[in-house]
Amino acid sequence: MPATIKYEQVDDLKERLVRTQAVFACEYRGMTVAQITALRSQVRAAGGEMKVAKNTLMRIAMEQEGFVAFPDDMAYGPNVFALAYGDPVAVAKALRDFSKERTNKFFILKGCVLGKTILNATQIGALADLPSKDVLIGQVVRTIAAPIAGLLTVLSGPARGLVTCLDQIKEKKEEVA
Repeated sequence: MPATIKYEQVDDLKERLVRTQAVFACEYRGMTVAQITALRSQVRAAGGEMKVAKNTLMRIAMEQEGFVAFPDDMAYGPNVFALAYGDPVAVAKALRDFSKERTNKFFILKGCVLGKTILNATQIGALADLPSKDVLIGQVVRTIAAPIAGLLTVLSGPARGLVTCLDQIKEKKEEVA
């Protein structure tokens, strides 16, 4: 019979998973306290949270909350899980940038569960290369507004031409007078 503390830990993880958009699995073996603290602050700034949990307890919590559990090749060893509460792209960028720093050679980004999809480290890199959600929304709005702006320019052309023609007639009459 498992200890009641394990049930409490699973419940805590489930409460966190309800709010999350993506879960990243990362290996932190060999990192210093200063490095882990820096990583936590970068992930927090990106709208996420780092949580150290046993792989089995995280798997149970994920399955109970409807997430796809990490496969065994990702969920082994000492893992820290990054939970993306807001934009998963921002958290992916923070993790990828941290792993690329030369001094953080012990940090390994193993995988991610994004909705019902499991991403490997290469796919997480591609996710991190995406623009943020706000930038994508701006691009969509600009794409939608471009034809409208073009139509407005075309429709205002004859009126602008008439005003220009009347202005030239006025100038000629002033020269004659």
